[in-house]
Parts: sequence; C-alpha cells; structure tokens
Amino acid sequence: MANGSPMMAELECRRKPITWILAVTCLCTVSYLLGAWQNTSNALNSNVITSDESNKIGCAHTSPSFGSHSLDFQAHHQVGLNESLLSSVKFPACALKYSEYTPCQDPRRARKFPKDMLVYRERHCPAKNELLRCLIPAPPKYKNPLKWPQSRDYSWYDNIPHRELSIEKAVQNWIQVEGDRFHFPGGGTMFPRGADAYIDDIGALISLTDGSIRTALDTGCGVSAKYSQGVASWGAYLLKRDILAMSFAPRDSHEAQVQFALERGVPAMIGVMASDRIPYPARSFDMAHCSRCLIPWQQYDGLYLLEVDRVLRPGGYWILSGPPINWKVHYRGWERTAEDLKHEQDSIEDLAKRLCWKKVIEKGDLAVWQKPINHIECVESRMVYKTPHICKNNNPDSAWYRKMEVCITPLPEVNSVEEIAGGAVEKWPGRAFALPPRISRGTITGITLKTFEEDNKMWKERLEHYKRIIKPLANGRFRNVMDMNARLGGLAAELMKYSVWVMNVMPVDHKQDTLGVIYERGFIGTYHDWCEAFSTYPRTYDLIHADGVFSIYQDRCDITYILLEMDRILRPEGTVIFRDSVEILVKIQSLTDGMRWKSRIMDHESGPFNPEKIMVAVKTYWTGEPSPAQ
Repeated sequence: MANGSPMMAELECRRKPITWILAVTCLCTVSYLLGAWQNTSNALNSNVITSDESNKIGCAHTSPSFGSHSLDFQAHHQVGLNESLLSSVKFPACALKYSEYTPCQDPRRARKFPKDMLVYRERHCPAKNELLRCLIPAPPKYKNPLKWPQSRDYSWYDNIPHRELSIEKAVQNWIQVEGDRFHFPGGGTMFPRGADAYIDDIGALISLTDGSIRTALDTGCGVSAKYSQGVASWGAYLLKRDILAMSFAPRDSHEAQVQFALERGVPAMIGVMASDRIPYPARSFDMAHCSRCLIPWQQYDGLYLLEVDRVLRPGGYWILSGPPINWKVHYRGWERTAEDLKHEQDSIEDLAKRLCWKKVIEKGDLAVWQKPINHIECVESRMVYKTPHICKNNNPDSAWYRKMEVCITPLPEVNSVEEIAGGAVEKWPGRAFALPPRISRGTITGITLKTFEEDNKMWKERLEHYKRIIKPLANGRFRNVMDMNARLGGLAAELMKYSVWVMNVMPVDHKQDTLGVIYERGFIGTYHDWCEAFSTYPRTYDLIHADGVFSIYQDRCDITYILLEMDRILRPEGTVIFRDSVEILVKIQSLTDGMRWKSRIMDHESGPFNPEKIMVAVKTYWTGEPSPAQ
C-alpha cells in the first residue's frame, strides 16, 4: 500500500495527540515535583516556631513567629467546606469570674447531686445548652510559669491568687507567700521534716531506686484542705527518683490544690474516690499511696480498697500513713478515741487479708502492704473468705463512667505460683522501649512486635521533625505535655530525654485500648471522651498533641467545643500540634483564627505526597480585664 494512503494518514493523526498528551503529562509531573520540593524546603526552613522572648520569665510577652512562608492549602485543595466555616468566627472572652472554670467539676452544679459517697464531687458535665462559647481568660497579671526544676519549689502568686491555703497551712509548712511568689517547702501533715525525708523513710522499707517501681498513684492529694498532705509534694519529690506519680484530688471549694500541682509542673488531675471507677486501666501502678487522704477504706464493704487493688500491678505496694496508723501515739492529736482508731485499723487489716494482700511492714507512721503476683492462692482462699468474691464477666480496664464493684478484679491466669500474672515488666529505664507484656501476649488485636517497633521508629522521626519546626521544644520551654490520642505512648517515650512529663490520653471510643500498654512502658495517662471537658483547671498544659483526634470526633460532637476546651487548658503562649487531613485542618484553622491563635499548616515530615498534614498553632498572650469593683 502506498505511504500516502488515507489509512496511514489517519494513523499518523491518531499518534500525534497521544504524543502531545504524554509530553504535557511529563512536563506537568516535573513541574509539580519541583514545586513540591520547593514548598517543602520553605516549610522546613521558615515554618519554625521561635519563642526566645517568651522564655524570659516575667518579661514582655512576644508571640512566637512562624516566618513569612506558609503552605496555602485553602488555595490549592478543594476542601468542599461551607464558605461560612472558612470565615473566622471571633470568640469573645468569658467574664473574669470564669478564670478557674472547670466545666465538669463546677461547684455550683455539684450542689444538685447527693453528698453520700461524695457523688457530688464526681464528673457532672454541663448540658449542651449550658456550654460556654467563649475563651476562658487568664488572671490580669498572669506570667509564664517558672521553668522546671525551679517551678517545683516556686510559682507566681498572680497565676493562682489564693492566699487561703498558705494561711491555713502555715503550721504544716506546705505553702508560703513570699512577695510575688508562692514557696512550696515540701512539708505536710504526715511529713513535718519534708516530703523528701518522708520518701526516704518509705525507701528504707521498700526499694524506690532500683527501677522496679516507676508508676505511682497518689490517692487524695488534698481531699481535705484541712488535713491532707496537699499540693502533690509527694509526687514532686518522687520525680528525682525517676518515679512518675499520678496525683488526683477533688475540685476544692477555693484552694485549687490540683491547680497548684500542675502550676509546679507535677502530674495531677481532678478526681475522687466516690462511686465511679477512677479512669485508669487495671494493673497500672507499681505503687499506691495515701497520706491522711481521709478515704474511708473500711466502709462500703471495702469498695475503695478493692478499686486500689484493681489498678495495682501484681506485686504492687500500697502505702498508708496517717489515721489509723500509729494511732497509739497520735489519737489525742487526731481528736478521736483509741477504740475508734483501733477498730478502723483492725478493719483495714482484715480487708487487706481478704484481698490476699501481704502486710510487708509497719514502722512508725508508715504501713506497707503488697498485692500478690497472681491469684492462684487467692482463688483457693475463697473457701475460707467468702467475701469479697472474684468478679465475673468484668472488663477490668473499663473505667469511664463505670461503677465500682464490691469484688476482686481477677488477674490473668498463670501456670505456676511463681509466675507474674499478665507478664513481668522490665526495670526502668529499659521498660520504656521493652516490648510490653500486653503486646507480647497478644491481648490487643492487631498490635504485634512489628507494630511496636515501627511505632517507635516513626516517633523518632516525628520528634526530629518537631525539633526543627518548634525550636522551644528542646530548650525547656515546655513542661506539662498532653497527648490527646496517645496510641502506644511513642511521644512520651521520645520525650524522655527532656524535662517534661506527658499526660497520655486514651479516647474512650478508640478501637484499640492501649492505655495499659502505656503504663507497662512506665508512663501515665487516663481515659477520656473529648466530647466533654477534661478533668483539669484552666492553663495547665504547655504543649498539646492532637494526632487524628478530630477525625475520630468530627461526626460525634461539635469540634468547636473541643477546640474551646483545648484553649481552656492551654497556657498563654502554649503550642498545639495537630495531625490530620487537609480538609479537617483547614476547618480547624478557620476556628482557631477566631480564638486568638496563630497557626500554619505544613506538609507531613515524609513530604508532600502524604495525605496527612501538620498544623502547628500557638495561643497568643492575653489576660482578662478586672471589673471596676475588682
């Protein structure tokens, strides 16, 4: 057939469009790659938070700068949001009377609930029509908290202007006002020589320095402002021994002791032994402590000691000081009869025996019991002790609005009396990166050794990236850190080298409950539903990490209120790291722009092709305005 035939001409015409399409596609691809590379370089070099000025305590406040370049995701991505969402809503400041507002522990709302078993001091959150749609203000003279470790002993008076506690506790050497600061000498009702010496006394009875005890629970931490050890000094001085204590106490009427603890940089949260389980998984704490916490251990069929038993690790210790221990010496000062105190101690001793606990020692003002490492002998002892019985059909980790039960939480089964139920954990600090028993035993579906190792590797890369884009992370600017969706606790593990502690939060709706894994690694945390307010005071965290949180909750509740809650608990000039899809981050940014936050959206640390993006936001410094009457 001739070359100039109509058929060949038709084929040639078909080839030309295909060639042009391929050429244009290649050019577009190369252009996109070059642009993405350039944007990523700009993001890494210029989207950096610097806050040198804000590190100068008491000096002028300078909002951190992100640099002049940013990634314009609103322009380059079709988000599909309602345009009204992208226009910033301006949130007003709440009245100054809300400066210490705790939504789910509001004393005014608490009056509506029964006082029996302290139910009125449990969580009672506002109804939807009662939610505040405003920003909680800082006190008028608020300053950035002092850096750790100075903050352990001192805090600014203007940040928590309550003189009541220092006046009431003057004799006990708890807290003193010195000019414009509070001073925390470390004293307490049961440790007049100071918390440090008191802990040394405990250390003479059980080992506190060999790494076998890492997580501790301080029950009460000021349950009565008149009598308890107060302001979490026990937890503050345990930190120098590499022991991390979770202190909890109910919302005070005016003394705000949990707030003092967090202001000092000591882990604490609002909570109470009442009718609900405390929000921690089973087998979490290596040690639990009560120093004149005034919890009625022997009442309600031993309900509260059974709850301590639930959260204690096998072989864990319970330490009790104050009434009724050493009652023969103290009963006159305690203004109680010798008979009453003897009956109370006998009841506690009997209950501990029925829980299968062993009394290790009683010396001076201290008594120590130990939980068994497994329940082989305890199950057999039910032939002798009919009560309390072993719980049945019970999820031991379920602890969110779950009522306490008058039964012994069963330990995992073992094959011999020497085996530790649920598996042994390594000593600290090796424990942080050792494979947790809950994973090695396959008790969490879908999480394996490989998952754990990959998660550790991912967090190492993430933290290196965070250090590049958030300069204050490595220079001591942050102390109290919250991970709103902690997963396996990788952030807490990678932050070990810094002077920070992390409140690891496990959303109650998460498909995989890994909070027990976090405790096995030697870190602390709590269960929480982010559709409700967190159990803390305003301005108690320096850095908040929100990984996929809004993907979890966007269809469950109004994310506006989650962001307002984050603003409530974040300190002025505090930082938030969001990780989520572009669509969600753009929506978040449209709201935070109206909350006096500054923010930037940037690419994932792996580059522009990862659909997950990062948004870093900083809450600017502002305070409430006093009324003329004030």
